[in-house]
Amino acid sequence: MYREVADAAWRWVLDQVRWDDGPWIPESVGGPERPEIPADRDGVHSGIGGLAHVLAEIKLHRPWTDEEQVLADGIAERLRAVISKSTDCTYFDGLVSNIDVLVALDSPGVAEAVQRLQELAEPDGWPQSFAMPPRYLPGARLNDMTLGTAGVLLGALWARRHGVDTATELAEQAAALLLAEAVPAPPGVTWPFVPQRFLTDQRSEMPNLTHGLAGIAATLAVAGVELDRPDLVSAARSGADYLVTLNVSDDQGFAVPRMVPIKEDSDQDPVTYNWCHGPAGTSLLFAALDHAGVESVAGDAPMTWRQRCLHSVKSSGLPERLYPGFWDNDGRCCGTTGVADVLLDSWQATGDQTDLKFALHLADVLVERAVRDGSHAYWQFIEHRNEDPLLPPGVGWMQGAAGIAAYLFRTARVTEQGRSAAVAPRMDTWWATVRTD
Repeated sequence: MYREVADAAWRWVLDQVRWDDGPWIPESVGGPERPEIPADRDGVHSGIGGLAHVLAEIKLHRPWTDEEQVLADGIAERLRAVISKSTDCTYFDGLVSNIDVLVALDSPGVAEAVQRLQELAEPDGWPQSFAMPPRYLPGARLNDMTLGTAGVLLGALWARRHGVDTATELAEQAAALLLAEAVPAPPGVTWPFVPQRFLTDQRSEMPNLTHGLAGIAATLAVAGVELDRPDLVSAARSGADYLVTLNVSDDQGFAVPRMVPIKEDSDQDPVTYNWCHGPAGTSLLFAALDHAGVESVAGDAPMTWRQRCLHSVKSSGLPERLYPGFWDNDGRCCGTTGVADVLLDSWQATGDQTDLKFALHLADVLVERAVRDGSHAYWQFIEHRNEDPLLPPGVGWMQGAAGIAAYLFRTARVTEQGRSAAVAPRMDTWWATVRTD
């Protein structure tokens, strides 16, 4: 059933591909009959770039069809054509995304994306379009893994691992900037999403993977190994020393609030368990520290903290929708699929059978929740604050059928081939799949 539903979902995604100066996909289906081409058409998050990861997964168990080869060539050609004009430096949608996608497609152009990031570099970081006036002061910088300097470092390391020598200079530059932005936070350090000097008022921080401390520290730990820089590993461990003081779980688990301090007037749960703002994603920090040879964080081994993160995930109640607002999403970024993929990574790295059991349970739930329409399958998430809570079905990698299909394809392979099944390497997780036994 895993492969059958994956095939149906992938067929649905392929049928949403449009062509206009290269391929593009709508963010979701069910709106205007002629949707406008989205501004983030090329990115990993919701654009055509994310389909490269599905293609990379498919290639592990069968050759591409002619249609898939044309799509892969079209994605690569489109991205290479826009690199020289791009000013977006992010992992989700910009030049770092381009590095990620072109590597996944084994396509030329990675060195050109690195060069463009070097051209756009300013003394204190890279241009961004998120933290803008009047909420932030002009020239604001971001430190995080998906939109900021840590993302540039992550992309540079990935390019370097794939033979782009000039990426070393870019990685060293990004690492130096992150070290300069560290803020003392006893018993360690932290990195704010937006440095304090650019804020117009006090704001809560998002300390987990995508926009906060966990993602930045994970990237620095990996950089320390790749660049032979023990000082970067030390900084990452110092970040983890502070992060563990934010634990709100019991002794067996580990979970950090999505916002610190907690916003009392928010209509969101203070703690979630997903890839972006929960312990599923934050477990990647401890995998990175273990990969870097760190022996302990606050007296315990990094792998103990990784296991605690996953214990909190497995005991949280997900993927049941326990009440409106709890687990309304089955995607990679915010929901079931992102958690499941982290669990499969952990099982293939450590052999923990409880991780495999839960990952397969989540795959079963995804199959059950699929909306079947003839030869197609897709998923609809819930917006509990709306009168009609069902959202239109998403198409792309992070919040749509493409990302879910890739996980189900992977699950089908794992159930057939076992723990030794090949893993499609990705820029944001490769260190978490390294065997630890």
